[in-house]
Amino acid sequence: MPGRHKAPTLRLRRFAARLRELREAAGLSLVEVAEQTGLDRATLFRIEGAKVRPQARSLRAILDAYHAPEEDRAELTELLKAAAEQTWIQTAASLPSSYATYIGFESEAEGVLNFEMLVVPGLLQTESYARAVIRGTVPEVPRDEVEARVAARLERQKLLTRPNPLKLWAVIDESALLRKIGDHQVMHDQVVRLLEAADEPNITIQVIPRSAGAYPGMFSTFVLLNFPGEGHDVVYVEGSVRGLFLESEEDVARYNMLFEHLRAVGADPVATRTLLAEAQHHWKEGGHGRS
Repeated sequence: MPGRHKAPTLRLRRFAARLRELREAAGLSLVEVAEQTGLDRATLFRIEGAKVRPQARSLRAILDAYHAPEEDRAELTELLKAAAEQTWIQTAASLPSSYATYIGFESEAEGVLNFEMLVVPGLLQTESYARAVIRGTVPEVPRDEVEARVAARLERQKLLTRPNPLKLWAVIDESALLRKIGDHQVMHDQVVRLLEAADEPNITIQVIPRSAGAYPGMFSTFVLLNFPGEGHDVVYVEGSVRGLFLESEEDVARYNMLFEHLRAVGADPVATRTLLAEAQHHWKEGGHGRS
């Protein structure tokens, strides 16, 4: 459609963020970069805002001004080329760059809408629970890599306590609270963590009770990343083999609507606390008393 705003791709966002990091590391302002390169300051602002892709010669001039090393030049050049390709990314979970991409965008997000059917959301997992999840779902991963993934997950959680904390709205199926991952103590401590998190002003937790029966989206697991200002939202759909990033307006709107359905099915905050308290008692009693 003519005149319609074209959302930047994930790769272009990554490119813009990396370019901004290099400028800040060089200690230069946009005005100084404009003076050194002859590029318009407004153009530089739009490049760093992922609004436009610079031409190759403009990128070379910018990187010369930053005295960027060869490895950074190669990285930025490849990102710029990739930014012109498809507007979604589908990668194997084993690729480190996939997880790094997600972490990068999560750290830039203003809010996260997360639905989980089988496990507690990563941003709310305890260390012991996270370790048990990773060991159980990817048993082929070496111990040192397991620990690296656990450490990364705990580092991500700092987003919830930063000065301008990430806003998290998590909808969790009750079955995730009753599935034993680790031992009973791990589950008990995890539910206690959820009860504590529910008291935080930037965190909203809803539990969908088993009595809700079938509901829209119950076989999905996804995260909707909301960005500040005019940032274009992104959906991450997690799969058993591959993860899928979606960013078209249609896909984002569809998952926003799906999350609204999930919120409508989920218990209200008071009823959610009751369900969490029941789950805590269940694990305190050794996993007996509920079916």
